[in-house]
Amino acid sequence: MSTAGFTWSDAQVRRALGLGLGGGSRTFTGVTMDSRKVRAGDLYVALVGTHFDGHDFVEAAIASGARGAVVSHSMAAPGPGGWSADVPFYQVDDTLVALGRLASHRRAALSVPVIGITGSSGKTSSKDFTKGALGSALTVHATTGNLNNRIGVPLTLLATPAAVDVLVVEMGTNEPGEIRTLSQIARPTIGMLTTVGESHLEKLSSVEGVLEEKLDLIRGLHTDGTAVVGDTPPALPARARAAHPRTRVAGWTERADPDLRPVAAEVDARGVHRFAWRGAPVSLTVPGRHMVQNALLALAVSEELSVDPAVAAAGVSGVQPGWMRGQVEHVGGLTLLLDCYNANPQSTRASLDMLELQRGAGRVAVLGSMLELGGLSDSLHEEVLRHALARDLDVVVATGEFAHAARVVGAHSHSGRPTLVILEDPIGEYPRLRGILEGDEVLLLKASRGVALEALLALLRADFGPAGDTGEQTSGGGRH
Repeated sequence: MSTAGFTWSDAQVRRALGLGLGGGSRTFTGVTMDSRKVRAGDLYVALVGTHFDGHDFVEAAIASGARGAVVSHSMAAPGPGGWSADVPFYQVDDTLVALGRLASHRRAALSVPVIGITGSSGKTSSKDFTKGALGSALTVHATTGNLNNRIGVPLTLLATPAAVDVLVVEMGTNEPGEIRTLSQIARPTIGMLTTVGESHLEKLSSVEGVLEEKLDLIRGLHTDGTAVVGDTPPALPARARAAHPRTRVAGWTERADPDLRPVAAEVDARGVHRFAWRGAPVSLTVPGRHMVQNALLALAVSEELSVDPAVAAAGVSGVQPGWMRGQVEHVGGLTLLLDCYNANPQSTRASLDMLELQRGAGRVAVLGSMLELGGLSDSLHEEVLRHALARDLDVVVATGEFAHAARVVGAHSHSGRPTLVILEDPIGEYPRLRGILEGDEVLLLKASRGVALEALLALLRADFGPAGDTGEQTSGGGRH
């Protein structure tokens, strides 16, 4: 992982890791934890995971050009052909903590704004909107892929090039204390909290637990920093304002600051919104009412960084849906809304509302399990399914945990429209789904990542796509 323009000396590495002074003269041009991606001059960090131990690959990393390694136990020299005696090993108690300390040292060398983004839903779309809003005026380095945890956030910081104007860091969590740890590493100057809902309840227990965890981003800001938060749930704005004196709130309701609500908002037949930002037009490409709030959060950040409103509005308008995150694909006459990178009750309700906005065709929702909901999983699947069945849709297809919920909800409260179809296994029972479709519907696929609901795509392309369909998407792109 290159850190262009930033060179690590032996003394800097020791200082970052809290080790005693050494006499080493080696320098390192980058930091990596993947022995397969080592570049000449890298410092290799031997992380230990549930199913791997990076210490097993130290020899391979050094053979590929690593000049040293961070380890948590002593490394005996290998036989002939191994590393030389002068290869430095920095021994620490925990290499994951060490990775964070190295990233914190890199952060201290940066004198640019750092934007930290968290939330139960919408982190990645808000990150992409923020990149869009800032990118035409400033050089932006931002989180790539899904690097938003205790490994990903440090890697994002460590990859920051010298020539950068602003850093945008996405932060996720699934256990108490993680946002505090990530905030201490990244030290954001602007903190964005998109929304709070029922997510990662296995370890965070309740929505209140999620809110407390997410608010650690806001609490960790310096008093000179700025918090930018969404207006849902209702408790979020007040709690954020109590946590930090400089809090801006964006969204649709009266809880939002008056100048951070959508102006002259319109929605087209695809569920895509247009609105005005400081007199400049914003035309989103991503469907859904919730995307307006995410765009407004990004525009609020751009204003904090003095980006011209017209430039920011144009940048936000150019952001395309990311892979499996509101991505739109046309397969023959079918319009597919692919929103199955992640799912929790809040984001699933938003996706269903997005589908309801579609006009001119039949609307079909295929719902897959929402994971990591702990003991509330059954009741939350039932609640979200009731929300789906109350929408103006044509068909709701309940799979996985939603299939179990449907046997309760459908038996007690469903009146018959939308049609409720139960498919325990959407792939194995695909012929039943195929029999429902005429070929001209708008079809939503929504599930947690672990469900891999996108496996339906190959089947849908084979049945509805043109002859010789390669399976490439026709709109959207990249990763959200």
